Amino acid sequence: MAVVTAVVTAAVMAVIDRGAQPPVLVFDGVCLLCSAWVAFVLRHDRSGCIRFAAMQSSAGRNLLQAHGLDADDPLSFLFVSEGRAHTQSDAILRLVGSFGGAWRFVAMLRVLPAFLRDALYSLIARNRYRWFGRRDHCLMPDAAVRARFLD
Repeated sequence: MAVVTAVVTAAVMAVIDRGAQPPVLVFDGVCLLCSAWVAFVLRHDRSGCIRFAAMQSSAGRNLLQAHGLDADDPLSFLFVSEGRAHTQSDAILRLVGSFGGAWRFVAMLRVLPAFLRDALYSLIARNRYRWFGRRDHCLMPDAAVRARFLD
């Protein structure tokens, strides 16, 4: 089973690295805030093209490591789109901007200096378990959206 998972993950990463769709969001699967964020993305990604990988899954860990992030660091947040990796506040703004419409105005917050945006991101990321809680196991998607999750 581990060999099959590794082969599938390698194939997904090869497609992503070539710049082909779909974009992938790597999130903390035990964080309640992150789970709410995934639900938000599922509601607003009208094209249904964004895929998801919990950082605790083999696909999520491999994507984090492939883009130079520590797979054991729960502060990691990664959005891979068009072959480019985006982290922290930039990942959030690019992800929201991908929804189109009025969401593109929110994405314009990228004009703010990254050190300010990332400081706010880091404050929330460091405290998210305390402020929002965590679950004992990874988010389990329902059958309607399960195909959008890599692992």
